[in-house]
Formats: sequence, C-alpha cells, structure tokens
Amino acid sequence: MVKKTENIIDSINKAKNGDETSYTFLLNMFWKDVYRFILSKTNEENEAEDLTIRTFARAFDKLDTFNEKYEFKTWLLTIANNLFIDQLRKVKTETVSIDKKNTEVYKIEDEEPSPVDKLIIEQNLAQLLAFIKQLKPHYQEIINLRFFQEMSYKEMTKELNEPMSNIKVKLLRAKKLLAEIINASK
Repeated sequence: MVKKTENIIDSINKAKNGDETSYTFLLNMFWKDVYRFILSKTNEENEAEDLTIRTFARAFDKLDTFNEKYEFKTWLLTIANNLFIDQLRKVKTETVSIDKKNTEVYKIEDEEPSPVDKLIIEQNLAQLLAFIKQLKPHYQEIINLRFFQEMSYKEMTKELNEPMSNIKVKLLRAKKLLAEIINASK
C-alpha cells in the first residue's frame, strides 16, 4: 500500500510538471472509481461518463492545489460530487430551449462512408476505422479531429467549444478505449 501511494504521489508530481504519461497513469488508475461513484448518483451512463471526464479535467487543471496529506481518490471523488451537485443546480435553474436541444439530441449521422472513409479503406486502414467506429460518437469525433484532420488542441477547443483540459482527458480516454478494443480483437 505504501508503494502504491508513493507511485501515485510520484505520478502527481510528474503530472504537475506536464508529464503526459503520468496523467494517463492517474486517469487509468482512478477512472473506474470515479465513474462508478458518479454512475451510482446519476444512474445514466452517458451522464456519468461526461461528469467523469469533467472531473478529471478539473482535477488536472487544479493539480497544484492537491494536498498530499489526503488521499488522491478522495480528492477526485469530492470534485466529482461537487460537479454533480453543480449540474443538479444548473438543471433546476436552467431555462430549457427545446428546439435547440432537440437538434442536438436527434442529430442522425450518415452511416454511408464519406469519400475520406473510402480513401482510408483503399489505403488498408479499414480495420482501424472499424475499431474507431466501435467507440461512442464523441470519442470517434475527438480521434477524427486529432488524428485524421490533424487539429491542434487549440483548434479542437474552438471546434468543440470545450476547455482544453476536457479535450485532453477525452482524447486520453478515447485512446485507452481504442487500445482495449484492438487488444480484445487479437
């Protein structure tokens, strides 16, 4: 247990200095705990996943404020709980614009391969695309923007209208899930 705690503290310190592998380690280490905690409150998978992403984004933004006297997991769950409460408050006080929300919710994607998809298939990347398409749509989009459209984080922030920390966490999560899909197919 002491060794595990030392690894976590070491990863936190490295992440504070911008080490991306440490961010990935922390995300992988605590994703399930945070996700399960939020899912138990929301009972809705998509909402739980969104709040989990926002939790890690907030935590990674505020990593300098983490006090090593406390457990990192407890700190993350506190952030998750606060975000959940904030969301409840927002839902209770938000004026609903049905037309705007319906256009987003009922957006139907064309499953016919685009010319870009056909070109990729011709270049023997059909298998990779099949794996990517197994991801949830928001993960597909973030992988597409980063690796196929070669957008920078800054460009993705503008395109998706989300904070850079959310973009980075979603991309980390998308890459992890894609790796799991690829490994499961072997």
